Amino acid sequence: MAITRWEPFHWEPMREIEHLQRRMNHIFERMFPSGNGGVSALNFIPSAEMEETADAVRLRLEIPGLESKDLNVEVTEESVSISGDRKSETTTEEKGIVRSEFRYGKFERLIPLPAHVQNDKAQAEYKNGILILTIPKVEGEKKKSVKINVA
Repeated sequence: MAITRWEPFHWEPMREIEHLQRRMNHIFERMFPSGNGGVSALNFIPSAEMEETADAVRLRLEIPGLESKDLNVEVTEESVSISGDRKSETTTEEKGIVRSEFRYGKFERLIPLPAHVQNDKAQAEYKNGILILTIPKVEGEKKKSVKINVA
């Protein structure tokens, strides 16, 4: 006669919970990849501001401490992808004590656009840590004002 181990908590709903936990762990691992020794490090995510006008979509992103050559900007008809590798070091000396801080890591941000745009006519400017993208809308997406007579 074979001996089987009784596991009172190993019933169907528990398997679903374990599956959900594995999926959540996978999502968090993708959002916060493990760094040195398995310790998770929070990735840098640039702050963004979007303005939509009748003719274009304008994005402003705060990405301090980088040079324009360190940025990778890709524009599709429906979204903007910004990525780069952030490296910065600050050193201060006060009363004979030297303090040095390092910040580094890759970042990426994908921003969906509210309208279809002419991605081949996008313009970018990076100055003082602010990236400004101006992307003209597709001709059919431009909102035209039409006067309506009310009877």
